[in-house]
Formats: sequence, C-alpha cells, structure tokens
Amino acid sequence: MTVHQWHRDTIGQKAVQALIKNQFDAVYFPSKEEAGEYILKFISPGAQVGFGGSMTLTEGMGLVEKTKAKGAELLVHGDPQLSAEEKLEVMRQQQICDVFLTSTNAVTLDGCLVNIDGNGNRVAAMTFGPKKVVVVAGVNKICKDIEAAFGRLQSIAAPKNNKRLNLENPCTITGSCANCQNASRICRIYSVLKKKPSLTDITVVIIGEELGY
Repeated sequence: MTVHQWHRDTIGQKAVQALIKNQFDAVYFPSKEEAGEYILKFISPGAQVGFGGSMTLTEGMGLVEKTKAKGAELLVHGDPQLSAEEKLEVMRQQQICDVFLTSTNAVTLDGCLVNIDGNGNRVAAMTFGPKKVVVVAGVNKICKDIEAAFGRLQSIAAPKNNKRLNLENPCTITGSCANCQNASRICRIYSVLKKKPSLTDITVVIIGEELGY
C-alpha cells in the first residue's frame, strides 16, 4: 500500500464513521469499481433512477450507462436533447423517483454533507422525496469542518462547475468565488445536512479516489 492510499483510506474511513454517528448509512470503498458494484445493487429493472447532475457519477464512474443496462428508467435532466420544459419536468420527477443518485460538494470529518445549488433540485431530492438516496463522493471532497467545506465550495466546486457550463461569471476568470450578482450565478442555495433527514433513506458512499468537483 502506498502512503497516498493509506491516507485516502484513513480519512475516508474517518468520514464514514462520523457520518454513521450522525445517523447516515455510510460505507467506504478504496476504488470506484468496488463502489460502483455496490451502488448498482440498489438498482432494479424498471425502477425510476434520478441523477443529480454529478460529474462523479457520469465522468468518473459511468453509472448512467450501467444503470441503463440494468433496465432502469433514467431521469437525467442534463440530457442536451431535452427542451427547457422537458428538463424541468425531469427535475420534478426526480423528487419522487425510486432511487436518486447524486454526489455532494463536500463531506466534513465530523459527518456533515455540504452543498451548493443553482435551482435547488439536487439538494431538495437529497433531503426528501425519493424512496432511496445514494450520495457518492471521492476523498478529494472531504474537509475538516463546515467552514473548510464552504471554502472548498468557493474555491473549487463553484468555479469548476461554472467553467464546465461555460457561464460568464467572474469565477471562470479568477478561479474563485467573487460573490457575484450576475443573473447567470449558479451559487444560490446552500445546504448543510448535519444529521440524516428523519424520513429519508440515505446511503453515503465514500471512495478512496479523486472524483468530480
């Protein structure tokens, strides 16, 4: 085992234990392949499966394709073939789907999930609605505490997502949040889950690799 893998395993497992203490179901896997096999166990043929616009799940793990192969009905609002009205309807359907797969912008070492959203559909579905929520994150998203997590949102998650979406906001030039007032601003809803939401079945999967933003 390399020193890098030792460190990833150590902080990943520490975050999992903190999440469990905060009443989340949480598991750790060293690799995305192992984690992917575990996540797919929640998917059954015919199930409606929503995807929360996560680069971790799409680029990092290929879960959209694997979920489709299992015969599930996919709810992917980021499909470029959808009209604005169709996209909105998919986002509404995600709120009551069978399984909602998403990532989180940050996980703290004291077991909190910290997120930032533009429309709020992702954090809404993560909090209440779907029968099952699976939150997936690489160890690169683990932060010391909530303050550090918000720093990560401003310096990493928000600028990278703005750049990915080709938005003309200041952070795509400076690389960090400027608390802009632009109409195209996507940093509008901030969410901190300090404990598992009472009526939501959530499993948090931490992976010992760097994935997503």
